[in-house]
Amino acid sequence: MEETLITTSTPCSTVAATTDVPRVKKPDWLRVKLPIGESYKQVRNLVDTHKLHTICESGNCPNMGECWGAGTATFMILGNICTRSCGFCAVATGRPEAVDYDEPQRVAEAIYLMKVKHAVITSVDRDELKDGGSIIWANTIKAIRALNADTTLETLIPDFRGQWENLQRIIDVAPEVVSHNLETVERLTKQVRIQAKYHRSLEVIRRLKDGGMRTKSGIMLGLGENKEEVVQAMQDLYDNGCDVITLGQYLQPTPKHLPVVRFVHPDEFAELREIGYNMGLDYVESGPLVRSSYHAEKHIHSGRTLNK
Repeated sequence: MEETLITTSTPCSTVAATTDVPRVKKPDWLRVKLPIGESYKQVRNLVDTHKLHTICESGNCPNMGECWGAGTATFMILGNICTRSCGFCAVATGRPEAVDYDEPQRVAEAIYLMKVKHAVITSVDRDELKDGGSIIWANTIKAIRALNADTTLETLIPDFRGQWENLQRIIDVAPEVVSHNLETVERLTKQVRIQAKYHRSLEVIRRLKDGGMRTKSGIMLGLGENKEEVVQAMQDLYDNGCDVITLGQYLQPTPKHLPVVRFVHPDEFAELREIGYNMGLDYVESGPLVRSSYHAEKHIHSGRTLNK
């Protein structure tokens, strides 16, 4: 394979920030150490040599060095143009290009070249497609498994507009973890996730759980929510069968995106982590630099004993 191109980032796109909030200074606890280590260097060389493209790089993820060193990487399928326009996300909104039916094999080959132990696959929203992109999703999982028998998988999926036959295609190929992000609290959903619905996302989690999946979701903090709303969102996820929750600090990608209302202190993240475990959640990843894929390789297993 001469070149494998895997497009990047998380579902959604740019909108003008609608809230007149003064710019908040970034605190010291959000500083990140430069990536180091032999494992990271090996993956870095593979990515450069074969012109591979990961979300980790294009999203400037603060945890790239740590994740690559642990053998975890995140890839996005179905192009890099989204049909939605969420207020927090830097992916372009517009008319997506035609579906590339060779993409599943290229993703599988990239994972093989990078020697990825745990792969996270995500996508833009493809609301213009009758299947919502679910056929490519299923084919990608099959291709990865055919070429990488020992690689475990997490799929960070869209809501497929509530077309549950499309969700069933994901359940049928049974990744080790299936994730769908709630992103924010109920009150802020219309502002943060313009075309999404809070309770539809909860139904995605419930249907995945009913289908026997290990379920996961993520929430960004710092968009103007309060503690009680965050705890309620966590409870709503738990009540609908969510096993794993990630809680992290929202960072504004560009001035056109929703502003950061406040930076949440690490002590508050630690408190929410304990609340989550006391609630009954099986794994709570909570901290300022936590992203959906952070420590994803660990989320296959219970965190209740490991992290308490």
